[in-house]
Amino acid sequence: MYKQTMGFVRGIGTGLVAGMALATVGNQMMKNNRGFRKRANKTLHTVGELMDSMQYLFK
Repeated sequence: MYKQTMGFVRGIGTGLVAGMALATVGNQMMKNNRGFRKRANKTLHTVGELMDSMQYLFK
């Protein structure tokens, strides 16, 4: 039981570190590159529409 719990905690820690690293890199790219911001905004909009469509399909 202890090994399973420690593996789970280690996985959460790894995920947090990776998420923070990606957030830092993304934040720097958003500040420096207008084209990247535009594409990221367009992508997020498209993903939002896709999620809405998926919700509609499952109703």
